[in-house]
Amino acid sequence: MTDAQEGLRGWAAARKGALSTLRFTSLRLRLVVVFGLVALTAAVSASGIAYWLNREAVLTRAQDAVLRDFEQEMQNRAGALPAHPTQDELQRTAAQMAGSSQRFSVLLVAEDASGKAVHGSSGGLNDGFALTDVPESLRAAVNKEQPLTSNNRSPYHLYWQRIVDGGTPYLVAGTRVIGGGPTGYMVKSLEPEAKDLNSLAWSLGIATGLALIGSALLAQAAATTVLKPVHRLGVAARRLGEGKLDTRLRESGTDELADLSRTFNRTAEALEKRVADMAARDEASRRFVADMSHELRTPLTAITAVTEVLEEELDSESGGLDPMIEPAVRLVVSETRRLNDLVENLMEVTRFDAGTARLVLDDVDVADQITACIDARAWLDAVELDAARGIHARLDPRRLDVILANLIGNALKHGGSPVRVAVREEDSEVVIQVRDHGPGIPEDVLPHVFDRFYKASASRPRSEGSGLGLSIALENAHIHGGDITAANSPDGGAVFTLRLPRDASDVVRAAQEQGSEKEDT
Repeated sequence: MTDAQEGLRGWAAARKGALSTLRFTSLRLRLVVVFGLVALTAAVSASGIAYWLNREAVLTRAQDAVLRDFEQEMQNRAGALPAHPTQDELQRTAAQMAGSSQRFSVLLVAEDASGKAVHGSSGGLNDGFALTDVPESLRAAVNKEQPLTSNNRSPYHLYWQRIVDGGTPYLVAGTRVIGGGPTGYMVKSLEPEAKDLNSLAWSLGIATGLALIGSALLAQAAATTVLKPVHRLGVAARRLGEGKLDTRLRESGTDELADLSRTFNRTAEALEKRVADMAARDEASRRFVADMSHELRTPLTAITAVTEVLEEELDSESGGLDPMIEPAVRLVVSETRRLNDLVENLMEVTRFDAGTARLVLDDVDVADQITACIDARAWLDAVELDAARGIHARLDPRRLDVILANLIGNALKHGGSPVRVAVREEDSEVVIQVRDHGPGIPEDVLPHVFDRFYKASASRPRSEGSGLGLSIALENAHIHGGDITAANSPDGGAVFTLRLPRDASDVVRAAQEQGSEKEDT
């Protein structure tokens, strides 16, 4: 296939696609088509009825005039012939009858004195009007004698029929002289009337075409009138969806579109108020959490110092604490640590909600980073690491450590040993999988494992964790431009998959640009 053929095929496909889109999605086109079809149907119906009525009127008027004149000529001239006329007499009388005002051709048929059939013709039907040119059904009707009744006082009547010969319409009629005499037939060309009717048909066709064009223009104008408010409504809806809640439409008129604009404005106003109230409550909640966390840090610092002293006393060889209060002291130490972790997590969550969390990037060896995380928490005996050295990434080491600590710690607490950590490269991403060998995560819990303060067992609301660890891990992944997913392995156990970009510099630049735009605004 040549380049020209490929170009033509591509152009045809594009044109077909554009027409398909226009056909099925353009409201303007559909309005124009509907208006055009309605106008075309109305115009064609009106034109057809007008043509049919005018045709019958024209043909009936011409036909009545011709038949009336023919009948009168038959009574006056053919009725004056003898009972057995000669052919010359018939020929002369036919010529006289043809010279009437209607200019029709005449054929007279009679019997002479010897009983022989004679004919007299004035011409017509290409100057050869003969008895064979008269339809047989018409001849049979003319020659059939009708019984005399109170409603029928003549045995013979005038009959007529329209025929077409050589593309030209004709009117053929016949009758017999009342009281005895020749039988007469007449033929009259209806070509002038046919031309008039053709002219009328052309005029009606042109009028129909003009009506169709006018309806298309009217439909275009109507579509513009209708679609302008719809377009404005679409633009306003898009702006509202982009968060510009102060968007409003101009209200004018009393029609349905104006009512739609008023409804939109009321909805937008209610939505703006609702969002403002929710934002205010959310801001108040974040401020409360932040203030509470900051306020708790001061007494926690003092309590932590005291618990550290108590813990040293517990671990000292002198055994300075009373054995009766030793369990209480250990409980205080443990709960103080939990409270301290909770406050730190709440402050971290507050920073994420406020949008103040920032990345401090550094080049790290992922395998070394995972090893350091496991070693710092004394998990070397419970964790299997499958990570080749040399996989480098530009990430925030502190936040990566938080992610890994939460994922591995969660697997150790709630899963089953051993916990296996695997690292691999995929295109521009680093993929870290943390898998345990426990019972897995229930299917109804999977969608909620990253929710804040979510606990899988409602009967055990108090546990070592705060319910924020996985949520903070996910936020740290998102701030890198990555993600974490949770699933169950076909071989048993839960699998958490962390995906991070190998270079988060673009994410940092985008965050800085977005912050600059907010400051300018």
